[in-house]
Amino acid sequence: MRDKYDTTKRHILDAGQRIIAVKGFSGVGLSEILNAAAIPKGSFYHYFGSKEQYGRALMEQYVDNYLQAMDEVLQVTLQPAQEPARERLLRYWGHWLDTQSGAEAMDKCLVVKLSAEVSDLSDDMRLALCEGTTQVMARLADCIAEGIADGSLRIELEPQKTAQMLYQLWLGASLLAKLQRDRSALENAMDVTLNILAPPPIPN
Repeated sequence: MRDKYDTTKRHILDAGQRIIAVKGFSGVGLSEILNAAAIPKGSFYHYFGSKEQYGRALMEQYVDNYLQAMDEVLQVTLQPAQEPARERLLRYWGHWLDTQSGAEAMDKCLVVKLSAEVSDLSDDMRLALCEGTTQVMARLADCIAEGIADGSLRIELEPQKTAQMLYQLWLGASLLAKLQRDRSALENAMDVTLNILAPPPIPN
């Protein structure tokens, strides 16, 4: 019974995410979510008390999925990791470059799409995204610290500040990519990232 409940709830969230990723949260009415999920209004309120609660659940599901995918790229679950940390970090940013410069709305970062909107609209949704971005930066910081320890990154990097700086860089580049409708800002972000995450100099 619980499995069916969770499956149906996820179906409703996935259906809404597809249209919210294109039109934003405020731009999508409850009737559109109901039609996309092919459910009656009563079923929606069985799972969510309001559209705002639905939005909070949507943010939480998105963050959970994102962190799971991030853990796979950064090899968080593998001890020891199979690759130097620098290679894992650059693969993560390379994936960002590829997905955020494409046309598929479902692949777009909801932090980029919705953060400004929901910050003014709903404190619950804002907190869900805020908690998610904090966890993203913590994982990046941990991987940078691994890179310092395994010798693939320069010693002088400060993991937490570097992680926050890079994440801010890529969020800003993603916004510019949306405005400019090309990938030049993201390619510039990758160039900066390669410089920041440079390997240690080779001893003479």
